[in-house]
Amino acid sequence: MTALEKHVSFFDRNKDGTVYPWETYQGFRALGTGRLLAAFVAIFINMGLSQKTRPGKRFSPLFPIDVKNSHLCMHGSDTDVYDDDGRFVESKFEEIFKKHARTHKGALTAEEIQKMLKTNRDPFDITGWLSDYGEWKILHTLAKDKNGLLSKDSVRDIYDGSLFEKLEKKNSSSSRGKKEKIP
Repeated sequence: MTALEKHVSFFDRNKDGTVYPWETYQGFRALGTGRLLAAFVAIFINMGLSQKTRPGKRFSPLFPIDVKNSHLCMHGSDTDVYDDDGRFVESKFEEIFKKHARTHKGALTAEEIQKMLKTNRDPFDITGWLSDYGEWKILHTLAKDKNGLLSKDSVRDIYDGSLFEKLEKKNSSSSRGKKEKIP
């Protein structure tokens, strides 16, 4: 699997190679997002990406995303850390921190992320702007440290999906702890 396929496959909760909106919802809930955000993101992602990953297939009202074709969903105005086939490009990843991590060498602040997004904008690519903004906003919210910094390791892990597994494990253990404390 490419890095992008690994990233997307986290949301394939039943591991059948297809991500449906309810699986996207379940994945975002596992990451620790609220119900409303998880529902909004599931609808937005699956409606926006389904047909792109299913070339030559008829429209499906279930809005499935084929994991193996996730590279067909790449959009403009992004970091180019994935190549056209969805493989991780180390040099583009390092470029993010070389160009934008000013406050801390190995982390990004919320303001630095905003500047990076503005720098990466392709003219007239409003869909790409919105997609990038949403992706990075959610990433920052879920993975920032206690000082509000998004570490280089967390950003690297998001590209191959391993951050999702870590966040799910963290949220699962913290929710068990909360349940155990309730009398």
